[in-house]
Amino acid sequence: MVKPIDSSIKDENLIKQRREELQKGAVSLFKQKGFHRATTREIAKAAGFSIGTLYEYIRKKEDVLFLVCDAIYDEVKARMESVINIQESTREALHEAVKSYFQLMDDMQDEVLVLYQELKALPKDAQEYVLGKEKEMLQLLERVIQDSYPSLTEKELSLISNNIFIQGQMWGFRRWILQKEFTLEEYTDLQFELLQTQLGKRAIQ
Repeated sequence: MVKPIDSSIKDENLIKQRREELQKGAVSLFKQKGFHRATTREIAKAAGFSIGTLYEYIRKKEDVLFLVCDAIYDEVKARMESVINIQESTREALHEAVKSYFQLMDDMQDEVLVLYQELKALPKDAQEYVLGKEKEMLQLLERVIQDSYPSLTEKELSLISNNIFIQGQMWGFRRWILQKEFTLEEYTDLQFELLQTQLGKRAIQ
């Protein structure tokens, strides 16, 4: 169990607001310099805080990274839940789920890049907590795929879900070269066609 990050401020709404400002500033800074090279003074400046104000909302530098990783996964999960219709079991519903997820990875390229570059700097319990949220997102994809392809085995379902997950992240990580050949729509449609080929004769019911 990860312990809550202490704050000397008692106003929960203010804590939420200031930590959101901190997260946004830190993502930009970590992308430029990396977590280890960034100083707490630079983090405070990127968020528009004084160093004294920064320490009213966190206790150590690693707290900032945890807040960033936690917030990124919360946003990705919330946005996935808002666009993925787990009640439908059609090819179109699955296509829409893949399309929405890939668009999300495009929108949040900087955040996802920072997440995977710096996650290893967190303590082990914090890493496990954050990665547990990734498993929850994978389960959303698994439910859509399973409803569309009920004959898949558990291992097949897991592998296909992970493949889709990585394909979305690949667009963010390698967009600088992929976008020379594909638009996001072309990339999405082709990946989905390849997915259908991979699934072969397992027709959607």
